[in-house]
Amino acid sequence: MLNSTASAAADESSGEFPQESAPQPAERPTEQSGPLPVFLQAVTSAAVFLCLATALVHVLLVFLHVAPPNPLSQRYARQVNAWVFPLFEQNWRLFAPDPESVNRKISVRTLHTAPDGTVRVSGWFDLTAVDDAAVEHNPFPSHTAQNMLRRAWSSYLENHVVDDQPRSPRALMTQRYLTNIASDRVAAHRGGSFEAIQLRVITVPIAAPAPASGAGAAGVAPRTADARYLPWWKVEVDSHGN
Repeated sequence: MLNSTASAAADESSGEFPQESAPQPAERPTEQSGPLPVFLQAVTSAAVFLCLATALVHVLLVFLHVAPPNPLSQRYARQVNAWVFPLFEQNWRLFAPDPESVNRKISVRTLHTAPDGTVRVSGWFDLTAVDDAAVEHNPFPSHTAQNMLRRAWSSYLENHVVDDQPRSPRALMTQRYLTNIASDRVAAHRGGSFEAIQLRVITVPIAAPAPASGAGAAGVAPRTADARYLPWWKVEVDSHGN
């Protein structure tokens, strides 16, 4: 009895106490991969396959467009043109550029019929000036500001040789394309409602450089500008608040 008491006192004096074992954390059940990762993997694979297929079809159609006429391109000309024009049109101007010989100023005005039957025609809005302002002093001008309006008008001229009547599906497409560009831009800058638009294109020939000064040098007479007024074109009923 004395021995056990002395032993307990010695343990207390030494500061040693029996230590309890720390409880071990309960093991969590391993998470098994559910159907969600498999679904995401399937969606990703399908998206990659779709992108590759679209890129392959695009390259094939553009190749048929720029290649010399052949039975395949002639057979599927309608499908090729529907895909290429007007956004993916190809030409060789990168290798043999055709410098501009004229400056064009494209303006638009709108027509709106009030509820009382009064017809109101707006003043001219300079679309070319808006593009020029977006390009000037801009080190990285957008393709839209540089080329969209200019190329739309060039395509219109190529498909309306005699007059302003669309005599082919492509001519009608270029007319609608030019109408959409003009109506969207005038609505973005002016707002309001209108049912029809009219375009005016002023073409100013670029004068030839003056000859070197010297004997026999004659001045270059500037050529006069040409103004072309297009017919009134109706815009879509659901556009621009109409």
